[in-house]
Amino acid sequence: MSADSSSSSHAIQRLRDVRLRLLRLHKSLLESERVTYEQFYGRISSSGEFFQLVIEHDWFSWLRPISQLIIQLDDVLHAKEPVALQQVHDLLKQTQTMLQPVEDGTTLEKRYYRAIQRDPEIAMMHGEISKLLASQV
Repeated sequence: MSADSSSSSHAIQRLRDVRLRLLRLHKSLLESERVTYEQFYGRISSSGEFFQLVIEHDWFSWLRPISQLIIQLDDVLHAKEPVALQQVHDLLKQTQTMLQPVEDGTTLEKRYYRAIQRDPEIAMMHGEISKLLASQV
């Protein structure tokens, strides 16, 4: 196995690890937002209603870029053609940039910051994925 091939395999595995953690984080963020949404608007009666809210309601709009990023990761990980190492590194950097909790930042940064503040599980997941991303970007 050449050094380039080994480097590429290692980068793809890191991308898989990030994707797995990002999926867990995304699921927890959705659930946390659901709980907060229900405090304001009342109980969501079904998973179908919740799905529609996630897709259409402004309350959940800040999570859509994370959903789209997961799709991008999936596209690269399941590509039939070889993936450029730079593309993998770019996705890892994009993930690291997106997951920046900032109290007075963009909508995504502010909402992510608040989710971390209110939910210790999300804070732990953020720490895990941040550590993983910092070691590889």
